[in-house]
Amino acid sequence: MARREAGGMGGSSGTAVKGARRPEVRLPALEPFGGGELEPDGDYDGLEFREADLAGQDGGGARFMDCALTGCALDETGLQHARILDSVLTGLRGVGTNLAEATLRDVEVVDARLGGVQLHGAVLERVVVRGGKIDYLNLRAARLKDVVFESCVLVEPDFGGARLERVEFVDCVLKEADLTAAALKDVDLRAAAELGIARGVDRLAGAVISPSQLMDLAPVLAAEMGIRVEG
Repeated sequence: MARREAGGMGGSSGTAVKGARRPEVRLPALEPFGGGELEPDGDYDGLEFREADLAGQDGGGARFMDCALTGCALDETGLQHARILDSVLTGLRGVGTNLAEATLRDVEVVDARLGGVQLHGAVLERVVVRGGKIDYLNLRAARLKDVVFESCVLVEPDFGGARLERVEFVDCVLKEADLTAAALKDVDLRAAAELGIARGVDRLAGAVISPSQLMDLAPVLAAEMGIRVEG
């Protein structure tokens, strides 16, 4: 089971933003996954999935508890409505993984190489995404609470209509993010290595940014407000 601990850059003195609580996952001794295909509504407890090819399989509604998924292929894997709890996901790779309306709680995602992941309508609580690169991450209408994106690259992530509370971006490259209709509370962007917002810059209320990031975002903010800047 995971232990919860308070933390995060946003909790430093002199700021009002609250830092994210990170998971600390301590896995028990794991049994190797016996092979075969995932089952819809399957129950996987205390298992290690190592270098498993799960591409195209249907694990919709399945529950993963105290599991480790290491080096697994998730191309077009169906995990909609799945529950992933107290688990560590390392070196995952794949395109089109479907995690729509899934629940991730007390989860570490490390060095993922994913594209087009569907997490719309999902719930992420006490999740750390560390390292790796995720292209076209779909988090529309998702709920993120106590989530940290650390030392990873997010290309065109879609947070449209999502709710973000106590979310931190630490040494993270954020390219062409979409914040349309998103609701932010205690979101700390100050430590992002690169901050690029394509749409929804008006939704940054509830976030904290650095002075240099403000300067970088000035053209986008001016355009959003209809301000014409001429030399």
